[in-house]
Amino acid sequence: MAQQIHGTVADGFEAVREEFASFVATERPDYEGQLCAYVHGRRVVDLWTGGESDSLYGVFSSTKGAAHLVAALLVQDGTLELDRKVTYYWPEFGAEGKGGVTLRDLLAHRAGVIGIDAGFSAEELADDRVIAERLADQKPYWRPGTAFGYHAVVIGALVGEVVRRATGHTLQEVYEERVRAPYGLDFYLGLPEAEERRFRSVQPMVPTPEQQAELDARQTGPHTLASIAFNTHVPDPGSLEDHANSRLVRAKGPASAGGVASARGLATMYAAAISELDDRPPLLKPDTIAEVGQIHSVGYDLVARTHKAFGLGFQATADVAYPFLGAGTFGHSGAGGSQAFADARSGLAYGYTRRRMAYPGGAAPENEALVRAVHTAALRQN
Repeated sequence: MAQQIHGTVADGFEAVREEFASFVATERPDYEGQLCAYVHGRRVVDLWTGGESDSLYGVFSSTKGAAHLVAALLVQDGTLELDRKVTYYWPEFGAEGKGGVTLRDLLAHRAGVIGIDAGFSAEELADDRVIAERLADQKPYWRPGTAFGYHAVVIGALVGEVVRRATGHTLQEVYEERVRAPYGLDFYLGLPEAEERRFRSVQPMVPTPEQQAELDARQTGPHTLASIAFNTHVPDPGSLEDHANSRLVRAKGPASAGGVASARGLATMYAAAISELDDRPPLLKPDTIAEVGQIHSVGYDLVARTHKAFGLGFQATADVAYPFLGAGTFGHSGAGGSQAFADARSGLAYGYTRRRMAYPGGAAPENEALVRAVHTAALRQN
């Protein structure tokens, strides 16, 4: 029996519901997912199935969007300066040839500090302060500024340490005060115990035999850049879902991949970033939106081993995923299948979550059709 689709869409967005329902009808009976979108600060899509409207899911690297929004706000305020060396804020970071790395380099995944030789334990990956302390002494894996590669499990800790040194507060504290609490977002970097009842444990990927064979073929060796960046070079790396399903991770909210959110939380954060919302002006000014969405690193990603593009921390979503979106679209996807972004040119803010991890990892494939449907409807409204 097909899952029942709950929620609403605004006039003109009926095709989005149809696309969501069409996808759900082809999925496993235990599928749980949420889809939410805003256009110019107005919620136009709010759909879910399998769970509840306010269920919370581990969103893995979509967490990075919140971390980079904090950095953007502090740059906008003048608290941080993009072309200052990281050592201006964090002197210890200059060890092992990293003294010339600027904050812009760091945000653009050009610093080369993708992990540490010895790797991190599961407990260490829950604590951004510990990660940052150990990264300070690490020699970069390429000469900073000469190339780029996805700093998958450490970028939040690196940026977070700069934030802490500059403000005296953790990145999570700044996010709570300036972003999450004012809008009541269901997007947490540190999930309170009282909200645990809404968390739905992440379920593992269930690939077909053909997909499993492809996954096995893609496995990297124990000493590659990819294995170091994803911390799989340690003796017992565990599984991805273990990270999101750890109460320690959810409580501390490490800024690379420890966030917990609903689709509403993801979409509302990006709507607040670019649009007037709840009688508040956009969090980001037009110049800041242009800066964070401007491509800073593009080409061959040394870690991902494929074409990638990054703005200031954020993924350049139009370049790497959905070329029909507006230039300068910025956001971040997550390993569990989540996707979230803001397209300031159309006024679109998008959020998607699901409970079971999707093959092959990263933004779930169904986002392609869902994003296109929402974007098409948004352009017609405009």
